[in-house]
This record gives sequence, C-alpha cells and structure tokens, in this order.
Amino acid sequence: MDDETLEELETVFDEKMLLPKWFVLQTLSNQESKVKDAIHILEKEHNFEDIIQEVLVPAEKVTEIKNGKKYSRVRKFYPGYVFIKMKMYGANGKFLEEPFSLVKNVPGVVRFVGDRNPVALKQDEIDNILAKVEAVSGQSIPKVTYDLGEIVKINDGPFLNLTGTIEGIDTEEGRLRVNVSMFGRSTPVDLEFWQVRRCADGEN
Repeated sequence: MDDETLEELETVFDEKMLLPKWFVLQTLSNQESKVKDAIHILEKEHNFEDIIQEVLVPAEKVTEIKNGKKYSRVRKFYPGYVFIKMKMYGANGKFLEEPFSLVKNVPGVVRFVGDRNPVALKQDEIDNILAKVEAVSGQSIPKVTYDLGEIVKINDGPFLNLTGTIEGIDTEEGRLRVNVSMFGRSTPVDLEFWQVRRCADGEN
C-alpha cells in the first residue's frame, strides 16, 4: 500500500471520528428527564450547541381508564438510560475532555457506557430506537391491551369471579364487552379494562 493510499485512509478515518455519534448514559433511577434537562442547560451555558446535538429519553405515553377517568403517564423504553448525540473529538483529533467531563458529572448521571472509552451505538441500533419513538409519537397507548375472543375473569362488580369471552373492545374509552354465561345462557356485559384480568392457563 503506497503512502498516498495510507494518507487517504487516515483522512477518512479522522473525518469519521470528528462526526457526532450517539452514546449512552447510565443514570440513577427516575432521573432520566432531569438529566436530559440539565444537559440542555449545560449545552447553552458552555456554548456546546455544535458538540451536543441531541439528547433523547425514548418513551411512550400510556393511558389507563379507571372509574370513567383517564389517567396518563410516561413509560420509558429504557429505564435508567439517556441517549446523547455528541462529538467526542475536536478538529485537531483530540478527545474533547471538557464536554465529556461536564456531561459525565451532571447530577443523576452514573457513567457513560464504556466509561473513559464511550462506545458509540451502531447505526442500525439507533435507527431502531428512533423508529420506535417515531411509531408512538403523538399516540396514547392503553396500559393493558386485549384481543377479541380472549377469555377473561371479572374481578369487580356484580359479576365478580365469572369468566367470559371478549366480543368488543373500545380502547378510547377503556371498555370491553364480555359475554358471560348466566343461568345457562350467554349474556353480554360492559366492563372497564380494570374490572377484568386475563385468565391463567387452565383457569375457568
């Protein structure tokens, strides 16, 4: 391999090193959002907008309806982790110690995955995560989902302990229509999601 080819390869390698990549931060439990907000503040205070380009806490909005009231919460896909897109090397090829250390020392951060040698995510790994986030963007996911024809056991109300088959599902209102057997005949009953549970294998 001649010197010119080696020089070209080194240039390509160096350019790739200078590009921002996705890294993973391990955080204390339930501190993911606080870490994200703190990194954004740090980014502005130190003019790191070109170095720190994106901070992500992948999550979905989950809804539950109980007693006719809708409750929502955020469910994280990866509890205890925050994803950050940033540069680790400057134009001179040197490791960017200051932004690395400042991010690592944000309250709530345990460490970069890889510690002093943070491991960048592969492109297909971050693509899958971003696709997962995009798929639930703007949607509210029911906490519990059921299928038509599924057998459930009623755990509340006048039909307590009866089992039945789901024949209708209203995810918006969190309600089910369940066929139960009473006095030798099939009777449809309207119930909320929380009033039933899945039957265990072999349970009647």
